Amino acid sequence: MSYSEHDTRAKFIDPQLRLSEWDEAYIIREYYFTDGRKLSGNKRGERLYVDYLLKYKNVPLAIIEAKRYDKQSTEGLQQAIDYAQKLKIDFVYSSNGKQIYEFCISEGKGDFIRNYPTPEEMYNRIFAQKNSIKEKLLSIPFYLTGDFKPRYYQEIAVNKVIEAIAEDKKRILLTLATGTGKTFVAFQIAYKLFTARWNVDKIERRPKILFLADRNILADQAINTFNPLERDLVKINGDEIRIRNGQVPTNANVFFAIYQAIAEKENIGGYYKQYPSDFFDIVIIDECHRGSANENGSWRDILDYFATAVHLGLTATPKRNDNVNTYNYFGKPVYEYSLKDGINDGFLTPYKVKRIRTNIDEYIPTKDDIVVSGELEDRIYGLSDFESRIIVEDRTDLIARAILANIREMDKTIIFCVNQEHALMMRDAINKHKSVKDPHYCVRVTSNEGEIGKQLLERFQDNDKDIPVILTSSQMLTTGVDARNVRNVVLVRVINSMVEFKQIVGRGTRIFENKDFFTIIDFTGATNNFYDKDWDDSAEEEDEIIIDGEEDLNPITKPKPKPKPNSQDDNDEGIYMPPEPQKEKIVVKLNGRNIKVIDVEVRYVGDNGRPLTVSEFLEKLIEFLPNLFSSEEQLRELWSKPETREELLTKLGQTGFDDEQIETLQKMFEAEESDVFDLLAYVSYSKELVTRNHRAETTKQKSDFFKNYENEKAQQFLYFVLDRYKKDGIEELKRDKLSELIQLNGLGTTQEAAKAFGNANNLINAFYKLQQVMYQAV
Repeated sequence: MSYSEHDTRAKFIDPQLRLSEWDEAYIIREYYFTDGRKLSGNKRGERLYVDYLLKYKNVPLAIIEAKRYDKQSTEGLQQAIDYAQKLKIDFVYSSNGKQIYEFCISEGKGDFIRNYPTPEEMYNRIFAQKNSIKEKLLSIPFYLTGDFKPRYYQEIAVNKVIEAIAEDKKRILLTLATGTGKTFVAFQIAYKLFTARWNVDKIERRPKILFLADRNILADQAINTFNPLERDLVKINGDEIRIRNGQVPTNANVFFAIYQAIAEKENIGGYYKQYPSDFFDIVIIDECHRGSANENGSWRDILDYFATAVHLGLTATPKRNDNVNTYNYFGKPVYEYSLKDGINDGFLTPYKVKRIRTNIDEYIPTKDDIVVSGELEDRIYGLSDFESRIIVEDRTDLIARAILANIREMDKTIIFCVNQEHALMMRDAINKHKSVKDPHYCVRVTSNEGEIGKQLLERFQDNDKDIPVILTSSQMLTTGVDARNVRNVVLVRVINSMVEFKQIVGRGTRIFENKDFFTIIDFTGATNNFYDKDWDDSAEEEDEIIIDGEEDLNPITKPKPKPKPNSQDDNDEGIYMPPEPQKEKIVVKLNGRNIKVIDVEVRYVGDNGRPLTVSEFLEKLIEFLPNLFSSEEQLRELWSKPETREELLTKLGQTGFDDEQIETLQKMFEAEESDVFDLLAYVSYSKELVTRNHRAETTKQKSDFFKNYENEKAQQFLYFVLDRYKKDGIEELKRDKLSELIQLNGLGTTQEAAKAFGNANNLINAFYKLQQVMYQAV
């Protein structure tokens, strides 16, 4: 007997679940848990889903893979296991309606069973060791409004933290890529604790929660996310403390602060010490890699003071040498969700890289150049010297012009500069060469801009406002700033810190309507970090690493020890020598040199998160194409029909070769005037590349085809389609383009055009037959 997969579900699996007491409230059918990787043209790759997700007491317990009645019951098991591992679910079932196969991931074993376990039985198997606090916290649903649903990894992150808290762990770390909603996750954790009246004392009262950030803009964004608890939250800052005559607020449950506002300062005691050391039940540290766990950092003093509280660290950066203190303090993350995963799942925007080189990426002094200030050394100045040791104004001007030439005029752009002075120079150079008249087209946003800079940043973040378009900055925008419509991230400074690089890349990853990708424009080779073995890998379990003297551009770093008099380490003679005064920065004007951009290399990112070199890009395509067609004849057949051609292009896009990448390949082979079909035939079978013009004109000579249409208007329309194809390519050959082509040709309505061909079917058949003739061998 043959039943479809749908029949198998309805006739067999659903009744079997009901027999095992699975109510409809516990079953989610066709649970889609990714959005599909973003592709160009506002398209999406394939979404991942499971046939059944089984939940009980608000906890995902199992997934079921359904197969056709006449298929083997375990045929789709491996894919189901992969999905279950992604969803952090332990039990996988695969069934064809006749047999039920159960696989336990934690044990790595499976076997056939007669009936599905009941919800209570399955729940008890997962929670074999009873923990009433854990069960209570997990059972509380998320706080959601409207049709909003949390993403699968957000649910996992919240549940993993809740489980750790219920198991009395005091230091907890979450590593979630920038743009994936760390603050939303933190709010849901706080909401569950708040609702359950959890606290470290394990008595009946609501918890006291401290949310620590290192910038006001991050604290304010968090307050907005926590708005549902508005009546129970307060921000600890100077204004609030002045209102209370120098006393810190205590009459709330959720407290927000930037560490600078409450930490100890020179000759001033820290406000945090006004609180009893056991006042808070949990301290949530946003962007915790920025020094919070550093033994000599101000954040660490606050954490040590509130030692009885649970410390939850939030970071976007997996374990690296430059943030190892964070991982030493918090331990291994309870859950990680990487930038690569976010892009492949469709929750973050993919990126491409433009590496731009100039003929002044190195500066060799000549006697003709004018030294405005400072003293030139007889050496080569490299990328790391520019702006920090030497300023070449002509180079800044060249880069500004190159930036404008490589972005669309109104695409929101952030330029990361060496320092605040450089950000000012870059802003002025952009404004010198821009074509948009608005005075706020390009602005500097740094700490020196104060309140004005904050207002300009808020306008930049407002997606309903076009201006400002370009921000120049140095450190201020590296973390936490939520600007969803950023289309370009420009790097004009050397970046040696992987942590900082990941944070900067994260400025462009947020999803926005019609934003298919963002571009990293790199003038300094900073994108070489993509090829580092540590890029976007999960934190490895390593022994504790102690790093001394690591250079870090972040404002909160471990201070280097001050030299002591008579220290044997100061110099060979053991005499303390004071540091040399900083030399005057060199400013040079070039005289008579022709400086220019010498190379713009575009690289697209593969599904492993690393940009592909030209050869890798081509190798990946050649390796994949046999999965789409097995011969030149099959390729011609698929390409000749609008529907199968579109399916083929969609499959290409899902593998990372969408319209943008195909366009790059066409440029690579100087095939911009050729059909994509000819490009694929050339790459796969070494066929000669012909232009669209040649293909169209050759088709026009097929008199045997055109004489089938005696009406002159019919023939002229088909010639018109070929002319449109010559100009705009295969977009003109889509089925849904037919009515528009009829109007453009002046044939009137679709009904009137059909008369020229005899009837509507003849019209459609002629449109399809024309394409078959076009893609015959030429």
